Amino acid sequence: MNPIKHATVQKGITVAALIQQYENCAFGAGRLAKAVKIYKEMQAEDVTSFFGLAGAMVPAGMRQVVVDMIKRQDIDVLVTTGANMVHDMIEAFGGEHCQGQCSVNDIELKNSKIDRIYDVYLADEHFKTFENRFDAIVTDILDSSSQQQFSIADFLHEIGSRITDKNSILRAAVDNEVPVFCPAIADSSIGLQSWVFGYKRDLHVDTFKDIRQIMDICYNARRSGALFIGGGVPKNFIMQSMLLIPKGLDFAVQLTMDTPETGGLSGATLDEAKSWGKIGEHGETVTVYSDATITLPILVASSL
Repeated sequence: MNPIKHATVQKGITVAALIQQYENCAFGAGRLAKAVKIYKEMQAEDVTSFFGLAGAMVPAGMRQVVVDMIKRQDIDVLVTTGANMVHDMIEAFGGEHCQGQCSVNDIELKNSKIDRIYDVYLADEHFKTFENRFDAIVTDILDSSSQQQFSIADFLHEIGSRITDKNSILRAAVDNEVPVFCPAIADSSIGLQSWVFGYKRDLHVDTFKDIRQIMDICYNARRSGALFIGGGVPKNFIMQSMLLIPKGLDFAVQLTMDTPETGGLSGATLDEAKSWGKIGEHGETVTVYSDATITLPILVASSL
C-alpha cells in the first residue's frame, strides 16, 4: 500500500505539477491523475485513439480544446453527436454562444428568440444562418460529386471540406484525416435539415455503411484506447465496434457525472465493459466523476 501524500499548492504551480501532486492523493484527485497517465499512454504511435464526445461540449466552450487535440494528432477517430457538430457549424458560420444563466424566465427568452442550453444562450437567428449555409453546402456536394450514396462519415467529410473556418472541428478533422462518425445524426438539426432538403433533391445517406468503416479501423489497430466524454451513443458506438474483433480496448478513460446504479450506459463502469469483451482483460481504465468541462482541459493540459 502506498501512503497518501498531501498535495502542496504553491504560487505559480503548473497544471502538470498539480496533477503530479494528485498522483499521491485519493478520490477524484487520484482518479484524474490516473486518467492523465493512461491518456499519455494512449498517445503512443502504435495506439489508435478513439474520442467519444457526448454532451453539449461545444456550446460550453470546449470546441478549441477538441480542435487542438485533432491538430496535435491526439485523436485518430472522433465519434460524436449531431448536436455538437451543429454547434460547431454555427460557430464556423459566424454565430456565437453566449454566457447566460439557468435561473431565468424561459418564456421571456422564447419571446426574445433566444434558446437556452443550461447557462448558455443561443439566438434563433444563428440557426437560420446554419440552415441556409447547410443547404448551400449540400447542394454543392451533390452538384460536384458523382457519388450517389454517402456514409455518415463521408457526408460529414464533404461538409467539413467546405467549411473555411480552420478552427472548426469538422474542418480540422478533414485537414488531419480524422474520420468523424455520428451514428445518431438524425437526432439533430443536421438530420432535420437533411430531411427538409430531401424535398428538393435526393440525398442518400447509408447509416449502416459507417459500421464497416469503423470496424476496419478497429480490426487494423495494433493497440487501441478511448477517451469518453459522457456516454450515450458515442460511447456505445465505439464500444460495440470492439465486439467483433479479437480483442477489446487496451486503454479507456471516462469523464462523466453519471453513476452506474441506474444501469444506464453513460454511467456504466469501464470494468463492466470487460464482461462483454469491449475492453481487454488487462485493459487500463479509470472513470473520473466530474463535469468534463473542468476535467478535459486539465487532462489535456497536463499531458502537454
